[in-house]
Order: sequence, then C-alpha cells, then structure tokens
Amino acid sequence: MARTSADHYAILGVSPGATTAEIKAAYRALVKRHHPDAGGDPRTILALNAAWEVLGDGDRRRHYDHGAGVGVPARNAAGGAGTTKGATAGRHRGVGAASDEELIGWLQQVYVPIDRLIGQVINPFPAQLRTLAADPYDDELMGAFCAFLDQSRLRMEKVEALYRSRACPSAAKGFGLSLYHCLSQVQDALVELERYTMGYVDSYLHDGKEMLREARLRRSRLKEERRRVEI
Repeated sequence: MARTSADHYAILGVSPGATTAEIKAAYRALVKRHHPDAGGDPRTILALNAAWEVLGDGDRRRHYDHGAGVGVPARNAAGGAGTTKGATAGRHRGVGAASDEELIGWLQQVYVPIDRLIGQVINPFPAQLRTLAADPYDDELMGAFCAFLDQSRLRMEKVEALYRSRACPSAAKGFGLSLYHCLSQVQDALVELERYTMGYVDSYLHDGKEMLREARLRRSRLKEERRRVEI
C-alpha cells in the first residue's frame, strides 16, 4: 500500500508482519547504534523515534497500516491512573460516615498492602539505577533494568486493583487522595523510565528519577499521616 509519509517499517528495518517485540528490539538496537552520544546523526534518531511512536502503539499502528497516517493521538500512558481517579470519584459519591471498623478494615486490606508494593518499587530503584549507570549501553545491564521495570509495572497493576477494590471511608478521604497521588506518581515514573530504555533520552531518565523521589516523600508523609488517623 502506498504511504503518504515515511515508511516506518523500512526505517526500523522490519517487515509489516513483525511482532511488537521484534519492532521494539529493532528500534532499541538502532537507537543504540545511531545515538548522538555514539557519534550518530540526530536526524536519524528523530526518524527512528517517529517510527517507534507509531509502530510501538497498537492503535496507531493499525491506523497507519490502513493508510490513515500518523496523526492519531497516542493513548495516554498514564491513562490507568486517570481511570482510577474517575472510578474512585464515582465510588465516593453517596458514601456515608464510615464506622471505626470500616476504617480499620480499609487501612489493613487496602493501604497496608499498597504501601508494601509501592515500597518494593521505590526502595530497590537506586541500586538498580547504579548498576545500569555502569554502562547503559550494555545489553545485559539494560535487560536487567528492563526486567525490574516489568516487575514494577506488575506490582503497580496490583496496587491499582487494590485501590479500586474497596471504597475509602469518608473519614479518611484526604488520606485516600494522598495515597492516590503517591501511586500515580510511581506509575508516571515507570512510564518515563520505560521511555528512557527505548531511546536513551536523558530527560526521560531525569523525570523518572524525580517522580520516584517525590513518590518516596509522599509515601513517608502517608506513614506519618497514618499515625494521626483517628480510629
């Protein structure tokens, strides 16, 4: 099929029938080879990034394959967090005064396991980053860092499911909102770090690090606030 824009498949050196994993591997290898830090041409990186933005997204790739071009908005990477907020807001409407038993149950069944899972993402991150910093272009080190991100995303999926599982009692609405902001910060950080692993763009790494730093502070404030929650 004739295309009105650059042939993204050709740019990445893959066939139109390539799997997402194959496209991702090709993109990562080419970025590594042509990155300006390695003496590559910035224009090549721009072309590679443009191709990945389309072919790495299922919806945009389908539109591209059907000749609709590349002007289809990408899915919001942090959409899961937005959905959580909307669902939570709906859940909170009409909730009456919570009993002490309800509050204790929510803290034990929702907050405590969420806090533990978030800690399993935030706490190992500095060590993971130090290991990667030895040589970000080393495939083995990058593979280990990507595995950490994959495990972290799975943990955050559990966090979101827990947050949705039970309405926050009205007596702890402020606490529940603070918890939501903390988990959203971690989710957004993982998105930025994933972007870094795909293109070695330092701004993504910087943003991801800052988001996790802020999430760590939010988590500490939550622990302090938890002690002041009246039961």
